[in-house]
Amino acid sequence: MNASVRTSASSPVSSPISSPGSSPVTTAIATEPPVWFITGCSTGFGLELAKQAIERGWRTVLTARDPSKLEGYGATPNVLVLKLDVTQPDQVAAAVAAAEARFGGIDVLVNNAGIGYFAAIEEGEEAEVRKMFEVNVFGLTAMVQAVLPGMRQRRRGCIVNVASLAGLRGFAALGQYNATKFAVEGLSEALRQEVEPLGIRVMVVEPSGFRTDWAGRSANESARQIDDYMASAGNVRNAVRASSGKQPGDPVRAAKAIVKAVASGNPPHHLLLGNDAFEGAMAKLDELRKVFAAGEAVARGADFPKPTTAALA
Repeated sequence: MNASVRTSASSPVSSPISSPGSSPVTTAIATEPPVWFITGCSTGFGLELAKQAIERGWRTVLTARDPSKLEGYGATPNVLVLKLDVTQPDQVAAAVAAAEARFGGIDVLVNNAGIGYFAAIEEGEEAEVRKMFEVNVFGLTAMVQAVLPGMRQRRRGCIVNVASLAGLRGFAALGQYNATKFAVEGLSEALRQEVEPLGIRVMVVEPSGFRTDWAGRSANESARQIDDYMASAGNVRNAVRASSGKQPGDPVRAAKAIVKAVASGNPPHHLLLGNDAFEGAMAKLDELRKVFAAGEAVARGADFPKPTTAALA
């Protein structure tokens, strides 16, 4: 969405996305509201984002593996509820096609669907880890690939990938989950370089602990728990489970922050959400600077020596 973004005739708003290098432009023409396509809407961030979009009169596509959990949301012309398991290519293609047929295109994709898994690295069960990668990485990638043709054709759009503080720093008991979210970070950074010249924005959301189902029913844990890891992975697993429902993060405030960032016309590349996210990310930056600086001589010494002036003469 750029300066020609669709807005409602009765409520002109600032352009949610402007072309790279341009300033956000406020439009007041009688056009249609933007289309938000959100995955994982049954609970948590996805549902709160959908509510925010609907309240603003934006055309909203809510998706869930079990759409019956969203009963009642699809009663208005501006809302479409679809069945979607992001690990099923046929469902991904069908959902995007249905959204484009109903609304003419997708302006904002929010890749929110995701699951967790608690296990020390040695304890991790391959089937569970693969399932998590299928949802958190391959499902997200499939959604990006499905919406990009339309966004490229229109030369506008915004892709919001929900990662985590765990995509910026590692935690015992979350190593394999860390791996999926580090993958989202790297994918998003490369994607940004590829699509921003085409007018498409990419923002990664990095929350810390929020009162969603992530630490509850949305995260399995390894059946085998090794005594040697109880003081590390075991303690983290127990603490995270115990905090479920009591986390400091407010999903409603988080959803409003995401909506505001996208609607600004110039969303940041990274959106940290939560005090723990900000403090944890900054501490990681400080740690990396210290480690990198200490190894500067070794890093620079690994290249072939540069030719000396005498050798060039």
